[in-house]
Order: sequence, then C-alpha cells, then structure tokens
Amino acid sequence: MGSANPLKDYQSSFLMRNKLISWTLFTLLSIAFIRFYFYPYFPLLSSQTQDQFLPTNSILITSTPSPSPYTSSPPYSQEKEKPHVESTTCDYTNGEWVHDKQGPMYNGTSCGTIKKGRDCMGHGRPDTGYLYWRWKPNECKVPRFEPNIFLDMLKNKHVAFVGDSMARNQLESLLCMLSTFSAPNLVYKDGEDDKFRRWNFHSHNVNVSIYWSPFLVKGIEKSTNGGPDYNRLFLDSVDERWASDLGTIDMLVLSIGHWFLHPAVYFDGDKILGCHVCTGMNYTDIGFYGVYGKAIDTTLKAVMKRRGSRVGSDRNGSIDVIVTTFTPAHFEGEWDKLGACSKIKPYKEGEIELINMDAEMRKSELDIVKVAKKKAKRFKNLRLEALDVTKLSLMRPDGHPGPYMYPYPFANGVGDHVQNDCVHWCLPGPIDTWNEILLDVMRRWSGKSNRVE
Repeated sequence: MGSANPLKDYQSSFLMRNKLISWTLFTLLSIAFIRFYFYPYFPLLSSQTQDQFLPTNSILITSTPSPSPYTSSPPYSQEKEKPHVESTTCDYTNGEWVHDKQGPMYNGTSCGTIKKGRDCMGHGRPDTGYLYWRWKPNECKVPRFEPNIFLDMLKNKHVAFVGDSMARNQLESLLCMLSTFSAPNLVYKDGEDDKFRRWNFHSHNVNVSIYWSPFLVKGIEKSTNGGPDYNRLFLDSVDERWASDLGTIDMLVLSIGHWFLHPAVYFDGDKILGCHVCTGMNYTDIGFYGVYGKAIDTTLKAVMKRRGSRVGSDRNGSIDVIVTTFTPAHFEGEWDKLGACSKIKPYKEGEIELINMDAEMRKSELDIVKVAKKKAKRFKNLRLEALDVTKLSLMRPDGHPGPYMYPYPFANGVGDHVQNDCVHWCLPGPIDTWNEILLDVMRRWSGKSNRVE
C-alpha cells in the first residue's frame, strides 16, 4: 500500500540524506585532520604519479648530502636511502703536498727489492724530512695504500710495467709496498740491469712484471761499441718484446719519456720520417714531441686491436691500461757538481710552474689518451686511464737520490765531481704516491673507492 502522506515521507528522506552527508563529511574531515597532523611526510602520490610531474631535463646532484637530524631514522617511510656512489673519476693533478707524521710503509731494511741506486736511506742520506709528505688533491682524497686490497683486486692476475727506468722505478715502489703484506718471489729474469723480470705473490697468485721498452714501439738503442750513436725508432710497429705477451696481461702500466730526448732517427716502415739532434746527417730535424705522441698512439692502438673485444658484456678476458705521464727532472747547475738537486722540501703551490718541455710532454700524452679513451668505449673488456703525476712530481725536488745513488758519497770528503741522479726517485719516497693513486683508480673503477685514511 502507498503512504498516506507522501510529502512527509519525502521530507523525512531528505532530512535523513542530509544527516548522512553531514556525518560523512565530518568523518572525512576528521580523517584528513588526523592524517596531516600526525603523518605530515607520508607521500600523497605514488612514485609513478610523482614521476609525471618531474621535469625531463632535471639535473642529478651526485655529491653526498649533509646529514639531517630530521632524517636520521625516518619513522614512517619503509624506503631505505640509496647508498652514495663514489665518482669514478678524480682530478689528482692539482693539489698540495701536506706534512704527514705517519711516514712511509717500508724502508731499505724491510724491503729487499730496492735497486741500489734508489736506496737513499741505506746510502747515508742524512735528512729524512722528504719521507713525511702526502699528496692532497684539491677535489678528492687519495687513501693510503692497502697492499691486501691491491692483491685482492688482482688475484690470479698479471700486472706488467712496460717502459723505461721510470716504469721500473714505479714497479720497485709497488713491490716494496706489497711486500709489507706478502713477500714477492722472483720467478723469472732475463737481461742485464733487471730489464726483464717477474715476481709472484704466492698468497694471491699475483704476477708483477717489468719489461724494458724505452720507446714502447720497436726501437734499436744507440750503441756504445762503435755502432750508431743514435736511437732508431720504428713508429708504425709496437715492440714485440712485451707486446707478444699481451694475451697474458691483465693490467698494463706504461711509462716512457726521457729516452726521447736522445738523438734519434725515425722510421715509418722503410721510410725515414726525420730525426732529432742529427747533426751531420741529411735528415730533417723534426724534434720529438710529435714522435712521442705517435709512439703512445701506436701502442694503444695495438692493445685495442689485440685485446679489445665487442663480444659480451662481462669483464672476462679484460685488460686495464694505465699511462703514467712524464715526470720532470730537477737538475740545478751541473749534473756532476755538488748541489745538483739539493732541495729538502717540496715546492708550494705557485712556487714553480709546469712549462716548456715538461708541459708539452704531459699534454702530448693526455691528448692521445683522451682520444683513445673514446675509442676504448667500443670494447666491453678494456679500460684506459692516464695516471697524471707530472705536476705533483714537479713539486718534489727533494725526492731524488742526488749523490746518494751511491753509498756514502762523502765518506772521504767532497770531490771535484759528484755524480747526481735528479731524475729517479728515492725508495721510499714521492713515487709511492703514484701507486696510491693507481690503487685509487682501480677502486673507483670497481666502485670500491672507500675514503679510508
């Protein structure tokens, strides 16, 4: 049956609906008040919705944010903060030498592989201040060398230093630093003056080799027995004395420079390109800067051709290549007179400039490496980096053996002639920093560059 009073029924229904709407609004407002009062930071939008409002050209800042007392333990968000990833690059070039109380990791007594000409402490150098400095780059830190980390990262691998006596000097430093953790065993030697040698660190089965190759490319050194008194360089061919072993090398450290200052004739195949310091020969003197760069270019191209692989995306069969830049000498006056390199402290920033030949040699290397790095990106198993130590080495005139390349040179007084070595570096000494940077490069490559001091 129908209602006796339909108007009354309509009014009752209207009032009931209004009450329901009022209670619903009151409930929603109450929930909203509680939500914003007690949970102000709970995200309103899903991450997918938020992404729609982000500008497509947004800039990502990768530096580590300053810690905030309000975000140390977020009580309402279950999302964990993403760990900061260390930059894969660092400008080691510019910085300063700062005093370091800790000093070196080793000495002439604790390291048995120091070449006699580098054992400054054992040869009676009286001052020790040169041992207590650390390189501090302007934009990053270089952690102290950790031999166990180096050996862990190169377990079952082969590291080869290829180049002239500066490559050997860096190798000798590395052996001493690693020997504080594990003893090296000489497993191979060939040639005079330690030119071809290999050591094995049994604890990690790491092989470390030195290959004498002062030009990297094929070269015939000047003769001391009546032959030509100039070097002959074949710029189109890599030196097979080391390159033939490329298949066994996992890390290649290249270091050349000073031998390019000697008289030389340059070849491209059978064609003579010119010469350097070639008085009396009917060749065009073309200097050595371009030749120096060409030698490095030929070398890096050979490495890419023989070891570069576009197949796969893993690091199996990989090779890492480090080019250590030219390091200046510090002769002042005559090389065979007292005081040829007598400084006992590093230069401060602004006290000496990187100019002339030193700057040109460094620039030539960096330019070649820059181009090669772009080409190396095509390969999945090849990494390339310049170890730019030119400027930091320029600032260390105190780190050379000087007269202490021989034991106790002044035991019988000062003679008329005092032979000095102002090119190579004392062990321990500034060159240890090169290997600290080398390890830091390796750790950055692997994403393990912990800033541990």
